[in-house]
Amino acid sequence: MYKEILLVGATAPLPNEKELLLLIAEGDEDAFRQLFHFYMPTVYPMILKVVKSDSVAEDIVQETFLRVWINRDKLAEIEQPRAWILRIAYFRAFTYLRDQSIHEKAVSGLSVDEPATQDTETRLSLRNMEQAIKKAVQQLPGQQQKVYRLSRESGYKNAEIARMMTLSEQSVKNTLVRALKFIRSELEKAGYSLFVIFWLMFIKN
Repeated sequence: MYKEILLVGATAPLPNEKELLLLIAEGDEDAFRQLFHFYMPTVYPMILKVVKSDSVAEDIVQETFLRVWINRDKLAEIEQPRAWILRIAYFRAFTYLRDQSIHEKAVSGLSVDEPATQDTETRLSLRNMEQAIKKAVQQLPGQQQKVYRLSRESGYKNAEIARMMTLSEQSVKNTLVRALKFIRSELEKAGYSLFVIFWLMFIKN
């Protein structure tokens, strides 16, 4: 997934970064995706050089942008967003290296077949999470469900959905916000963490 984004890269400056940050501060998910896709080709290679692992670098990138989203109310005050985002990423990378060093010492005596067990548990957990999302989507009212599926499952932009459903673009945006709010609420009730919810709702889609 990240390699595909890296191939495209950030080909041009953001049209109005300050305006984009203000939109994100208000909860605009399309603006957030634009910021993510713009900065990811810079952040990911930088983190990879530090941690020397593709999967770990992807995790740290996800956690970095999760923190950006959670702290979006502060974005209006950020004067240098690039430096701010890179600082978060660097901090998480070096925290990982520190924690990994401690972890390796603590688990040095574990059985060699434990990673295979962990991989199986991870796949099972992911399937359970996807099932939880499907269940939540099925509970959405008709129009919310249709907008959600067109946006998240079919990949249409809000403007395209508006034309397809003969709605205003703002109406589509409001409907999608309500759908996502309900799904997040259901996932939280099921005990999933903010990090998991972020990955499923933003990065994966």
